[in-house]
Parts: sequence; C-alpha cells; structure tokens
Amino acid sequence: MSDIRARIDAALERIRPAVQMDGGDIAFVGFEDGILRVALSGACTGCQSISTTMTLGVERVLRSLVPEVRQVEAV
Repeated sequence: MSDIRARIDAALERIRPAVQMDGGDIAFVGFEDGILRVALSGACTGCQSISTTMTLGVERVLRSLVPEVRQVEAV
C-alpha cells in the first residue's frame, strides 16, 4: 500500500498546480478498493464545473499514473 500511496501523492503533486491556479487545492483523504477519496478546498468547493474537472482532469491523470485507481471521489 505504501508504494501506491507514494505514487498517488506524486500524481496529486502533478495535478495540484493546475488546481491552485484556479484558486483551489486538492488533498489525499483515503484509498480503498480502487477508490481514491480527495478533499477539494478553496474555489473548488463551490465550483459548478467540479464534476467535469474531476472526471476529465483529476481522475484521468490519476488513473493513467496509478492504474490501481479506478475512481476518484471528492469528499
């Protein structure tokens, strides 16, 4: 699990600058059964396009970098 967590953290660090450019942030919450849970903060919490961002941006990148991730959920 520590290898997966390290790869998830590295992937989030690649994504974080783009999220921060829009006034938000993303943080690891947990990973279980292929589902990665992340916390979004700042401008991301009220953004109407968050589902598109999660699916087309965050989830796509994470799934390509960490194949064990099947889905990403914002909590």
